[in-house]
Amino acid sequence: MSDESQELGITESKSHKPGEWYAEVVQKAGLADYAPMGGFIVTKPRGYALWESLQDALDGQFKETGVDNVYFPMFIPESYLEREKDIVEGFDPEVAWVTQGGHEELEERLAVRPTSESIIAPFMADWTRSHRDLPLRLNQWCSVVRWEATETKPFFRTKEFMWQEGHTAHASDEGAWEEVWTRLGQYEHVFEEHLAIPVLRGKKPDHDKFPGADTTTTVEALMPDGKSVQGATSHHLGQSFAEAFDITFADEDEEEQTAYTTSWGLSWRALGALIMTHSDDQGLVLPPTIAPTQVVIVPIWQADTQEKVLDYSEEIADELEAAGFRVELDDRDERNPGFKFNEHELNGIPLRLEIGPNEVDDEEVTLVHRPDNEDSVADREGIVDTVDEHLETIFDKLYEAAEENLEENVREAHSPENILGTIGKHGGYVKTPWCGDQACEEAIKEKIAAEIVMQPLEEQGGSTAGEVVEPDHDECGVCGEPADELAYFAKSY
Repeated sequence: MSDESQELGITESKSHKPGEWYAEVVQKAGLADYAPMGGFIVTKPRGYALWESLQDALDGQFKETGVDNVYFPMFIPESYLEREKDIVEGFDPEVAWVTQGGHEELEERLAVRPTSESIIAPFMADWTRSHRDLPLRLNQWCSVVRWEATETKPFFRTKEFMWQEGHTAHASDEGAWEEVWTRLGQYEHVFEEHLAIPVLRGKKPDHDKFPGADTTTTVEALMPDGKSVQGATSHHLGQSFAEAFDITFADEDEEEQTAYTTSWGLSWRALGALIMTHSDDQGLVLPPTIAPTQVVIVPIWQADTQEKVLDYSEEIADELEAAGFRVELDDRDERNPGFKFNEHELNGIPLRLEIGPNEVDDEEVTLVHRPDNEDSVADREGIVDTVDEHLETIFDKLYEAAEENLEENVREAHSPENILGTIGKHGGYVKTPWCGDQACEEAIKEKIAAEIVMQPLEEQGGSTAGEVVEPDHDECGVCGEPADELAYFAKSY
């Protein structure tokens, strides 16, 4: 193997050193680099293309359900942040402050937004006068800064990260709950239909909900290393923010009422989950739904067959592009086919078409799947339908592997020893009855760094809060006290 091929290859093992393996995939597949300031990354074109694809998929769903995009300043006056005490207390250790502009000391500190409720809510109050102004649904795509991150893991944990944050106001509690479930359902849809990652829906325990929220709902994804990822959250804020920022409206009887608000968000942590879930020791693996390039065509020729192989390959590339596929024709003559195969595997292109003189003569193509190198030969005629079918098959392979990982790694335990032993040996989710006392979570967390990542909900939706699933046993799995809630423990990113 050449030195160049070794530079292309992944040297770490996903199963043995997942952290090092992940960092190597991100860098060698050209997704991101580390910035000169600790805790920050530089997102490269291929990595940003993944974010744009995810953004497009979600943004379309938002707009179809009445959401308008806006943009608010990245700086928030300290006095605004302090108007909602839970926000300032909840984010205080994470806030980056600006105290000087140019050569002048600022009269008031400005927070670099850790989240935007405290600057968006006052304007929602200004824009809301009557019940006819509601529901008000706003969303912004931006970055936020949280200074908590010490060890950078690109996309999973950085001091600055890209996200969307939605903020809505409603005339009734029921309307706010409908909003919460709508957004949670859209997050579930984008994970399962765009990223090929099955998720669990639930709520965060009260001690881990968003500062100032009544309820935080979540979708959680299980990684192959047994850790959970909080994929996205949708918060029912009740009236706390509306009261703090005076979001009121005149109802149909001209009586003044206080609104109910929600907020909801998904960050590029979803890309970390994507990379970690599907990729392997050869590099990045991407579902066709999000891959910047879905199909790469690699022509294979000798000097006497170059013209006919390239002409045939270009015809197929043009036909596939016309049909809407994202196609790359790799006709570089300074690289041999083996190098190209390795490079495109590393970059995660889902489907490779190999075309040599035999394929041209027989009017065929050879198709190779990225996830497992499964190959087959198909007729040139009907290539559009053939490629479409193969891309669907590749998506299904990725989803089914992730689904199997999830189904096999949800286990029950009914004592502290069993909870600790199960997480320590297998990872994954351990569900257990819970009394609701945070001290029981801390008892597990101190010993194995696992926490309650989710409480599953009964079939929820519509205009009411979801009820937490009741456990089969009525004693807390940690302390043995009476328990009527079910909790999922896991290590998490």
